[in-house]
Amino acid sequence: TFAGRAVLVTAATAVVSVIVTALVALPIAVRSANSAAAADLSEKSALAVELLAGERAAARTRIVNRLRDDGIAVYLVRRGTADRPGLPPRVVRQIAAGQTVDTRGIVGGETVLISGRPLAGNDAGVVLTRRAGSGTAGRVLSGVWFALLAGLVGGVGAGALLAHFVTRPLRQAALAAKQLSAGDRSVRLAVRPPAEAAELATALNQLGAALQRSEGREREFLLSVSHELRTPLATIRGYAEALADGVVTGESAGRTMLAEADRLDRLISDLLVLSRLEAADLPVHLVPVDLADLVGSAAEAWAPRFGPALTTELPDGPVMVSTDPGRLRQVIDGLCENALRVIPDGAPLVLAVHGTAVEIRDGGPGFTDEDLAVAFQRGALQQRYRHERKTGSGLGLALAARLVERLGGTIEAAHAPEGGALFRITLPSGELYTTRTSA
Repeated sequence: TFAGRAVLVTAATAVVSVIVTALVALPIAVRSANSAAAADLSEKSALAVELLAGERAAARTRIVNRLRDDGIAVYLVRRGTADRPGLPPRVVRQIAAGQTVDTRGIVGGETVLISGRPLAGNDAGVVLTRRAGSGTAGRVLSGVWFALLAGLVGGVGAGALLAHFVTRPLRQAALAAKQLSAGDRSVRLAVRPPAEAAELATALNQLGAALQRSEGREREFLLSVSHELRTPLATIRGYAEALADGVVTGESAGRTMLAEADRLDRLISDLLVLSRLEAADLPVHLVPVDLADLVGSAAEAWAPRFGPALTTELPDGPVMVSTDPGRLRQVIDGLCENALRVIPDGAPLVLAVHGTAVEIRDGGPGFTDEDLAVAFQRGALQQRYRHERKTGSGLGLALAARLVERLGGTIEAAHAPEGGALFRITLPSGELYTTRTSA
């Protein structure tokens, strides 16, 4: 687990730190101990010279024994000769020459500190020796084990605290994610430091809020679609019952039932196309298309339903774009049908081509600034205006936006100069052809 790894890492760091510190401190401690021992030995040699110079033989023996008890060997030099072997010859010669000695050397196969002082007359002197670094390295190394154990315990404790501190927000986030996956969209996490944990909590809170909003819109959309499905079904059922009872004639009932069936078929087709678009499963075939000709054909098709209120703004020559003409015509027809549903009789509808953009403008009730922000969200405007004016299924604009996106273009909604809504579809340019038309 992450907690176990944190404990292991901190414990290993503590152990390595102790070992490295001991390895660095050992030579420094030995050097410091030797320096202190050398200074102490030098002081004692000077003191021994003063004491031995004026004491009788019995007193000198006591002084020598006392020094030996402290681990210090005493050598007396008389007439250029030590009282016992072992001293380096150069030390004996320096003392006999009346020189002071503070050095290191080999005595009896061991490295020792040597400090000597001459006595007055007769080429005599006193030399003291002590083992260099006696016991210092051992004491430092023995202390390492205690420090290692203390570092290990401290590392485990620090790792446990660190793991608890770090993993608690992770565990809370995991628990929140499980609750979200179980359907509880109200779960929220407290945003607390450290910064990374706060970012994770904020992201999960935003995810929960987004899921809550999305599911709310989905519920509203399903309610809207179910209403739109029930309406033609209810009409068809009613006329079927009337036919069965002989209340209406077959011709009028048939026309009504056919119109409602067509409406139901369009709704189901829109649902299927929209689901395929969101699954990226709807094929489009991009070919060079004359945008002016396509919009002109759409205007001719809708002219009988709008009458003289429908006008066009088309360029003199062709405008070539790369698109799927069937899908683009589907978008234009859907926007025209929306306009037909909401604009009053006689209000203008304009189909225009400006560059590689198609504009559909109307003189209907239009949009507010708040509407423009959600115009292409499924069912958003339908939910907002279903009790105020005639609305569709709430799929048309969402379907148009997805289709234009698949065609590689963009669509935007705005306020039209005619007072209603404006939809601008901008398509990628194809090969541009210019032709001259004769008068």
